[in-house]
Amino acid sequence: MKVAIGSDHGAFDLKQDMIPWLKEKGIEVIDKGCDSHDSCDYPIYARAVAEAVADGSVDKGIVLCTTGIGASIAANKVKGIRCALCHNEHTAQMTRLHNDSNVLAMGAAELTPTLAKRIAEIWLDTEFSGEEKHARRIRLISEIEEG
Repeated sequence: MKVAIGSDHGAFDLKQDMIPWLKEKGIEVIDKGCDSHDSCDYPIYARAVAEAVADGSVDKGIVLCTTGIGASIAANKVKGIRCALCHNEHTAQMTRLHNDSNVLAMGAAELTPTLAKRIAEIWLDTEFSGEEKHARRIRLISEIEEG
């Protein structure tokens, strides 16, 4: 599996902590930035991750900012992205089972690194259920994107 990850300065430490952990799980990681604690704009990095998922150059994406809110909003602006902001294990599992989310958003100020990794692990390991009612709802979401 290939995963793109990106953060702003507020989540830089969490991103730096997650990258080696992801690699230890056998995941190829593409770091889309940022590269320091210097103040920066989260939409740049969330967009870079989302576009990598949308164009198929990676399988999934993880976006991080201080709360996860802004990064999730920015990622969801990219056509074909279903980014879910998760703060616990249950939402991580459900967004994969029911929404087939392809980008995970988390907030560095909201989670410990241990919990963030647990959420990511569940999200990465959970497959879409494939149930027709959920597939139908995903199609309806796609129709919204198309206008």
